[in-house]
Amino acid sequence: MTSGLITRRNLLVTGTALLVSGASGLSVPAQAKDVAPTASMRGGSNNYRPGAPIVDRIGGGGFWMSGTVRRAGDGAPLAGQRIQIWAHTTEGNERDQRSHGATLTDANGVFRLEMPQIVPAFGQPHGHLAYDSGEFETVFLRPVMRSSADTSLEAHFVLQPA
Repeated sequence: MTSGLITRRNLLVTGTALLVSGASGLSVPAQAKDVAPTASMRGGSNNYRPGAPIVDRIGGGGFWMSGTVRRAGDGAPLAGQRIQIWAHTTEGNERDQRSHGATLTDANGVFRLEMPQIVPAFGQPHGHLAYDSGEFETVFLRPVMRSSADTSLEAHFVLQPA
């Protein structure tokens, strides 16, 4: 059975909830007010290539990198934000230009880009992502996969205005 309870974690993850007044039955949107910005991760900027092109897919695909981009403070989703993605894959290493590409977030602040399967580099299967468009502070992420057999990886950005 699925629980419909709203927890603090669910509120922060979705960024939106409804506050319902028992007396009037009216509902108004609520927003989180203290969403902290994401800090850059150690090693996240390794092999970064400024200005990687926006692409529909990197290489032959088969692996999905996805996530969200929100604004620090209120947690509002940020549309049209450029996220660069690169990794060591079955088709190339993270230094190769062909292993880099960028995508834009949709109206809900969600991004998704297909790429070749990520394989271990230095013992860990991991991806690299960067927000570097200038409107907000640059953030580099280096999420590690649980298993090299995983076919997707998520990373989430909370951006602080520059």
